[in-house]
Amino acid sequence: MNYKKIFAGLIAAAALLVSAGASAQAPAPYGMAITLDQAKKAMAAAEAEAKKNNWNVVIAIVDSGGNMVMLQRQDNTQFGSVKVATEKAHGSAAFRRPTVAFQDLIAQGGVHLRLLNITGDASVFEGGVPIIVDGKLIGAIGVSGVTSQQDAQIAKAGADALK
Repeated sequence: MNYKKIFAGLIAAAALLVSAGASAQAPAPYGMAITLDQAKKAMAAAEAEAKKNNWNVVIAIVDSGGNMVMLQRQDNTQFGSVKVATEKAHGSAAFRRPTVAFQDLIAQGGVHLRLLNITGDASVFEGGVPIIVDGKLIGAIGVSGVTSQQDAQIAKAGADALK
C-alpha cells in the first residue's frame, strides 16, 4: 500500500471538510442504505432527464456505504464514463456532499489544489449528488457522459425523485 498517497488523500479530504464546512451547512448524516426500489425510481428519473435532452450517459447509484446498487450505460455512451460515473457517486456518498464542492475548491487554486491528491474511488468533477431522504444520506448518484454541469443536472433529477 502506498501510505504517502493515502496520507495525501486524508489531508486533502480534511482540507475539503474544513473549507466546505466553514461556509456550508453540515452534510446530512448517513441513513439506511437505499433500497432497490428507491434506486430504480431514481434511475428512471435520471434516465428520463437524459433522454429528454438527448444526452447519452452512464448513471451509477451507490448505497450509503458506497456500494454499487445500479449502473446503466445508455446506448452509444463512451465506456470511459462507466468508471467516472461510479467515482462521482462514490465520492458524493463518501464525503456526503455533491462532487461540485471539490471542483469549486480546486478552481480557487492555492491550498485547495491538494484535493487533486484524492485517490481511490472519488471524483473531483461535478456530477455526483447525494440522495437524501428524511434528512439522511441513503446513497448517491453519479453521472458521466456529457458536460459536468449536464451530468449534475441528470444526477439531481434522479436524487430529487426520492424527495
